[in-house]
Amino acid sequence: MRTFMYAAIALSTACLGLATPASAADALAGASKAKEVCQACHGLDGNSPSGDFPKLGGQYPDYLSKALRDYKSGARKNAIMAGFAGTLSKADIDNLAEYYASQPAVIATKH
Repeated sequence: MRTFMYAAIALSTACLGLATPASAADALAGASKAKEVCQACHGLDGNSPSGDFPKLGGQYPDYLSKALRDYKSGARKNAIMAGFAGTLSKADIDNLAEYYASQPAVIATKH
């Protein structure tokens, strides 16, 4: 009975390993792309000091990637973001989302 239980646990563990994505997002590649494309408005860490641009640091990666995909497809409207997102590949979007999600969130002070 114990042998069966150990075999079941080993099989379950192996199956969980198969359920993970084949290629995880690369935060270092995201940092490089952020420096190239996003830094001017959003800041390198995603926490622009300007209130004119959304803070991206600490946001959920699925939210960030969906927003970028929606800007790219036109489902979300903003001419400036559509232009930038239009140049991004799927991997770029995933990497940027992973990078900005890994940055600390900065709460703005209300005045």
